[in-house]
Amino acid sequence: MAATQKNTLYVGTDFTQTFMAGGLDENVNEAILHAAFIPFGDIKDVTTPLDQATQKHRSFGFVTFLDKEDASAAMDNMNNTELYGRVLTVNYAQPIRIKGGEQGWASQPIWADADTWFERQQQEEEMQRLQAEHQAVVRAAEAEERKKLTEEREGEVEEPEEKGDPMATAEAEVLAQNNTGS
Repeated sequence: MAATQKNTLYVGTDFTQTFMAGGLDENVNEAILHAAFIPFGDIKDVTTPLDQATQKHRSFGFVTFLDKEDASAAMDNMNNTELYGRVLTVNYAQPIRIKGGEQGWASQPIWADADTWFERQQQEEEMQRLQAEHQAVVRAAEAEERKKLTEEREGEVEEPEEKGDPMATAEAEVLAQNNTGS
């Protein structure tokens, strides 16, 4: 009967309560590991990840205590001790790291934050829509201002009374230039 591997490092696990015991002898199983660490406090879980090819543990295991203080005491007392003729290395467990994430590695699968990704996408789309609306309002206000200025300038231009009189036309042009120049 093939042994099945348990997955105990769930998302949200407090890794100050879980540690890795490395350097285990191949004869050490979860029951022996549990018995070695139970004097330090109540244990929530013990697991030894299996090699898929050989179905034997990979010479390390994880122990999760109910209390952080118990885990700390076990780690302090069991690090560099001997179990079944092998020296143990006991350290706090690190989150499972998988490829992906912003720095190239993540502690959870990419689909785990799909909801927050969709929320961020919706927020970005809403911001772009609001910015586009704001720009449209600004452009409309600028166009309205230009239109008012143009209308004011057109109202200031004096029409010469006699269209055929070249002196009156020249005088009107000089007056228009003086008005726009000041």
